[in-house]
Amino acid sequence: MAKKASEHVQFFHNQNGPTIGTVSRKVIEKDGLFFKDIDGSGEYKPFCDWRLPASERAKSYVETLTLEEKIGQLFISDWRTAAKQSDPSKLDESGFLDEGEFSGKTIFGEQHLPGTSTLLKDWWARHVILRENPRPDELANWIDQLHAVAEECEHFVPVQVVSNSRNENGELVYGMNDASGVFAAWPGTLGIAAAVRGDSIEVVDRFADCVRREWDAVGLKKGYMYMADVVSDPRWQRSYGTFGEDPQLVQQIFEHLLPRIQGSNEGVTPDGVAMTVKHFPGGGPRENGFDPHYAMGQWNVYATEGSLKKYHLLAFQTAVDHNASSIMPYYSKPAKQKSVAQTDLQGNEVEMLPYGFAFNKPFIDGMLRNEMGFKGYINSDTGIVHNMKWGVEMLDEAERVGFAVNHVGVDLISGLFDIEHAKEALARSTNGYYDTHPIPEGFRVEEIVLTEQALNRAVTRTLTEMFALGMFENPYRDPMKAVEVVTNNKADWDEAMQTHRKSVVLLKNDGTLPLTADKTNGKKVYAACFCKKQENADKATDVLRTALKDKVALTDDFQTADFAILLLTPSSGEYFNATPGYLELDLCEGKIVPNVDEVSRPTKETHTETTLSGMQKIRDIAAAVHKKGGKVISNINVTLAWQVGNVEPLCDALTVGFDTYPQATLDVMFGEFSPVGRLPLTLPRGDEVLAVDENGVCISPNDVPGYDKDQYMPDHLKDENGKAYAYRDANGNYYELNFGLRY
Repeated sequence: MAKKASEHVQFFHNQNGPTIGTVSRKVIEKDGLFFKDIDGSGEYKPFCDWRLPASERAKSYVETLTLEEKIGQLFISDWRTAAKQSDPSKLDESGFLDEGEFSGKTIFGEQHLPGTSTLLKDWWARHVILRENPRPDELANWIDQLHAVAEECEHFVPVQVVSNSRNENGELVYGMNDASGVFAAWPGTLGIAAAVRGDSIEVVDRFADCVRREWDAVGLKKGYMYMADVVSDPRWQRSYGTFGEDPQLVQQIFEHLLPRIQGSNEGVTPDGVAMTVKHFPGGGPRENGFDPHYAMGQWNVYATEGSLKKYHLLAFQTAVDHNASSIMPYYSKPAKQKSVAQTDLQGNEVEMLPYGFAFNKPFIDGMLRNEMGFKGYINSDTGIVHNMKWGVEMLDEAERVGFAVNHVGVDLISGLFDIEHAKEALARSTNGYYDTHPIPEGFRVEEIVLTEQALNRAVTRTLTEMFALGMFENPYRDPMKAVEVVTNNKADWDEAMQTHRKSVVLLKNDGTLPLTADKTNGKKVYAACFCKKQENADKATDVLRTALKDKVALTDDFQTADFAILLLTPSSGEYFNATPGYLELDLCEGKIVPNVDEVSRPTKETHTETTLSGMQKIRDIAAAVHKKGGKVISNINVTLAWQVGNVEPLCDALTVGFDTYPQATLDVMFGEFSPVGRLPLTLPRGDEVLAVDENGVCISPNDVPGYDKDQYMPDHLKDENGKAYAYRDANGNYYELNFGLRY
């Protein structure tokens, strides 16, 4: 193979047709046109013909592939670039592929993995997840190299490299956003929703166009993005990554997001990027917010009549209507015993089998495909064969593969490369295995084995995406062009920064803001950041003070300050570590809270929670500044629907952002940009509206978004306006969906 694939690609240009790009594959000429020899026969075959429909080509090509080649394409898992390989002898000739073996254990399972070339040539894997954050040229070179190795196989199938979103600012969280700072960084998705609320849907148009251009430029052709979930229990960790709690707004965003990222309303195009919309049928109705990576969070609770149809399915129907390439089901399973009867969008009662949604035929095959009309493929969430196997614990690994693919209709399983389990599931369909082994109770043999027919269906669906994306014709990208599009395109970065400004929501203002020069002239300003971890706060404070040093007269002593500018970045829980209690939303330090038992009920045992260190210092700063007749200005970074009652009364002006750049927040505070953002979710009043009784039932229903919870709240919690759930500040304003002040 050529040492560096990107330098050895040959291009063949079709007039009024696609360019063919190849490193080592033969090119066939027919009818005055060029076609890639994808099956290695040296002959023109219909599946080589880019003039034919992608689905037709995929169906035909699957019949050419061997069983080994098809089984390898059932799975997707994390893969590595050469960046973390410390031994140069374990790199390929180009230096971009890690050829060393690797053993690792994660929350999803344990596996021994080969080098990259072995993965592609012998294991025949063609779907990998990238979680590293290389530069655009490094990324394009690495992906080009993967395709070049794939071309060396007898049958050519390109490599679909997938990533979670990369165009939002924020802390890198595994499985949510994989990178930040390389691609143009917009605010978090909650911030995009806040900007849309206050400005216009054109924010989404510009965002989506940027995502499509940048991803296509480096050769990333599929994203695990975006979330159509509606936030209904505020303690759900994945609130971060959603577009908030309003189903209609999420629908509107997806109406614009999908066709602009994928390339058209009809589905993906060669210059588009395939989207995997998640997490069907909506991860919002968490039982008291518990994370379904753990057994305690394995249930979706629908305790409110009509909640599934009214709140959680609508945006997924929009995704289906706009031809989302794939959809990812959530880990969790419906809790029939804790729910009331629900209907689908056509009014049919939903059968609630106690299986995780990737194993749940009524939801996937019945509702999503037959009722809602989904035509793409199903990509499971990560780890369902091993650790997140909710509802099918009684099946072994091979049976879980068979049940998901054969019975339910899953087409791509994320987690590990469970190729041997798939081979076993396929063998059991014909070798009489269950003549001598017990059939798991409640299942039939034909449900838990893998048939070649189901295998062909699954691979046909994923290949259809690759054909439609033009990856068989030319998967290669120019690394220098990638740098030009991603790094050197100032317009995208400027547009992203403008959206950061638009995402800032002004919640409270007594006239202190904007902090114009006449207000600060001759005055001292104390500036500090507060986080859960002090080391993060210290670093952020240095950045903040640097940004302010030429704007105001800073003081290190808050006792002498006329103004205090405080940027607060709370954090609660850890994404892959189960908390001993409910996820804490209060802005607090050392708060004593109850533990919970194995079925989500509070216990007499307690532990302490801190979401923001330095709470006493914040109170001391506010007291000192106010004693001097000064003003306190704060910003809270909203990644969850925080309870702000410990902070708001201390502030004369309060803004919130959503992984918004601090500079954008300062631009709003100092009047260089007038605030337009509106809240994309409701901030809860306090512990009293999230209280869980001795039976594990929350006083505010888990399946209803914040803006609609009041109709289900007890009368004794309601005020004179009939409101109970939303936080009400000292000025009488409710921090609810769509609230935001102006200058």
